Amino acid sequence: MALQQLDEAQIRTWTRRQKDQWWFDNIYQKDMAQLTLRSALTGFLLGGILAATALYIGAKTGIGIGVGLTSVILSFAIFRILHSLGITSDYTILENNCTQSIATAAGYMINPLISSLAAYMLITGKIIPWWQMLLWVTVVALIGVLVAFPLKRRFVNEDQLPFPEGRACGVVLDSLYTDGAGSGLYKAKLLGYTSLFAGLYQMIVSDGWMRLIQFKILRMDKWAGMTEAWNLPERLDTYYYTAAAKLHWWIPNILGTDIRQLGLRLNLDVAMFGVGGLMGIRVASSVMLGAFINFVLLAPWMIQKGDIAARTMPNGTIVPISRTEIVNQWGLWWAVTMMVVGSLVGLLAKPELFKAAFKSMTGNGKKTVDAGPDPLKDIEVPLWISYIGVPVLCIIAAWLVNLLFGVPFIMAMVAFPLIFVLTIICINAMALTSWAPIGALAKITQFSMGAIDRSNPANNLLPAGMTADIAFNASALLSDIKPGYMLGGKPRHQVIGHIIGIFSGALACIPLFFLLFLPPDHDGIRSTATIVSEQFSFPSALQWKGVADIIAKGISGLPTSAIIAMAVAGFCAAFIEITNVITRGRLPLSAVSIGLGVILPPESCFAMWLGALIFWYMGKKNPKAGSKGHTFWVEGCEAISAGLISGAAILGIGNAIINVLM
Repeated sequence: MALQQLDEAQIRTWTRRQKDQWWFDNIYQKDMAQLTLRSALTGFLLGGILAATALYIGAKTGIGIGVGLTSVILSFAIFRILHSLGITSDYTILENNCTQSIATAAGYMINPLISSLAAYMLITGKIIPWWQMLLWVTVVALIGVLVAFPLKRRFVNEDQLPFPEGRACGVVLDSLYTDGAGSGLYKAKLLGYTSLFAGLYQMIVSDGWMRLIQFKILRMDKWAGMTEAWNLPERLDTYYYTAAAKLHWWIPNILGTDIRQLGLRLNLDVAMFGVGGLMGIRVASSVMLGAFINFVLLAPWMIQKGDIAARTMPNGTIVPISRTEIVNQWGLWWAVTMMVVGSLVGLLAKPELFKAAFKSMTGNGKKTVDAGPDPLKDIEVPLWISYIGVPVLCIIAAWLVNLLFGVPFIMAMVAFPLIFVLTIICINAMALTSWAPIGALAKITQFSMGAIDRSNPANNLLPAGMTADIAFNASALLSDIKPGYMLGGKPRHQVIGHIIGIFSGALACIPLFFLLFLPPDHDGIRSTATIVSEQFSFPSALQWKGVADIIAKGISGLPTSAIIAMAVAGFCAAFIEITNVITRGRLPLSAVSIGLGVILPPESCFAMWLGALIFWYMGKKNPKAGSKGHTFWVEGCEAISAGLISGAAILGIGNAIINVLM
């Protein structure tokens, strides 16, 4: 069914009150169930699960995965099946929309855990207690919601901005509940089957699951005499190296360095296949290029020169050359330069965002609201909540960052005026492109705070992280509200759902953070040294840490080759992004993605590229809409990718829990 919307002339000439009255009379579904107990509970549970998968993938790749459409398909399928079994009535379209609001908010709130907070722990070596994490991420996310309340009336109600990602969610919901139930169930089956496949594969390659099944359930240690559980090696080249050790075969190397030390392994990670499907061939190819340049070309050369070398710890322990050492000693610096310069140039190359932000702040001199009663006063969130809540929560946040992390109260307060400006820019970007430039904007705050005080890394890390996360939460909320506006949902219900999602994500992901990234050793002691590992590379946190290190220490202590690489990377990033602007994106490269490929394990980059390549090739092979191939590979791409990610992530998380318990 075609969704009703105003035409361009009406958007341009009508006042906001006229638009609100039209929406209230034609779109608003006041009698339809929306935020019910079951939609809230379903959203809370799905949000926790999907936020956990987002944390798992974010720690691996630094990429935030959207969970909105996944939650829409899952909740649609669950309640359609329960309804067919006579257990409950079917979900309404607005109940589903509230569920996706909760789940989406839960997925978005994990951002500080994979970026600024993790970077703070890596720099200081101090583990943030769980209750401090919970307080911090909750307060920051709530400020973002409160900042978004008044802006929603401008960007969604009055300007009717598109918010492509939110609009896509609204279109999917409409198609599911009007004329696409079969399509919805088809996508749900795709998601379910790929989740099952990915989960079974992840179970077979996981040591914890195999020990549980073989020793605790099947008791194979008793009747089969097994002393070690069998599991399929996830790295396929393990078979070659095992045979090579016995038969004295050739060990591949580059300039004398074993390629295993360079991280060049062949890994079949199905979650990374799914991530590649979502990111597309252009971004995945850029990531692959960054990995190739760093680990195949530059790292062996720098090892031969001695700029990357084994380290001796104070206790005499020798840390051999590995992928992690290559990144931390050398590759991180040009990667961070590539990402920061690329994101800043890309942002500055979009002057329309700044023009739109200026018009949003000034109102552009036009009359937007005429006299008369507000038709939405009983269903919109009252503005006084934001006008009181934002200053109060900002003072609480400044007090917390001072109390918990030692950031001077005044420095935290100085960062707050930036919130409004950064949020306006982020919302305009999200509204026009579904992209929020929080990476570039956060660096502006980070360098600004660093210019004031270079002595404490937390002084630039946490205020910058705070402003970025507030801006991101506000822009995400408006994108999340867009489908509800399209379908006639009550704005208050979606905002309440967003707040429920914040607590859902926090309660699910903070314990998981300690379980996955801060496991205790044999003596029960946790260490920040376990945060970054071969399995979890934390690229976002390393980028934040790299900028903080440059601010605090400068670049004088780096090898000359690293400084030269930074200069070249900065020039190349600017060239790539400017060329993309001039050619309207015809250059199939992304500077930020190239930098990301340096920080990620090469095996993950290859798996993502392979996943993107498969979907790209099958899309080219099946261009005809309506054909089986097009329906499966193109229309089903997101469902398949989400299934691969969620199945592998959930079983991977389960494996970590089993290892702790056993």
